[in-house]
Amino acid sequence: MMVQELYPQFQVILVPGLHNSSSDHWQSLWHASHPEFVRVEQDDWGSADLPAWTARLDQVRARDARPALFVAHSFGCLATVASIHAHPHGVAGALLVAPADPHKFAVEAVLPHGVLAAPSTLISSRDDPWMQAGVAALWARRWGCHWIDAGAVGHINAASQLGDWPAGRAALQELYERAHLQPLTMV
Repeated sequence: MMVQELYPQFQVILVPGLHNSSSDHWQSLWHASHPEFVRVEQDDWGSADLPAWTARLDQVRARDARPALFVAHSFGCLATVASIHAHPHGVAGALLVAPADPHKFAVEAVLPHGVLAAPSTLISSRDDPWMQAGVAALWARRWGCHWIDAGAVGHINAASQLGDWPAGRAALQELYERAHLQPLTMV
């Protein structure tokens, strides 16, 4: 059976966080059901090296001329934001799920504090150990993201037992619709 590509006009890029996403993480489940999605692979999943992670993400973006629609988790969100800030061209949108607190990784000063150059949604949890809800709301405002409070669901990872995470898929669909209507910066 042939699987239809979900968003053919965009390259959907999955950007996992530290230690990658396990097989029962929603990102891995989405990738399994949509193999056309591209998954970023880091050289060192245990090292929170923002420049290295951003450079790898930029390499992945460069492989496909279609605009990028990012689906990032945790530290992968920080690499995604850094990549969008450095190279805003060709970005359709960004779904930033349970971002890691930039302060905890001493990268707050190098991340942009202004609105991202594409539609974006930030989903956070009230009891996320990697970023307090109030801090997530602050970064959502700084980056101009539509903010979604997912409730008390931990780090929105495999331990949260969300499975395929239908609410996340709905947020991606909503972001896709906004990105589809938004003129792209292709410079």
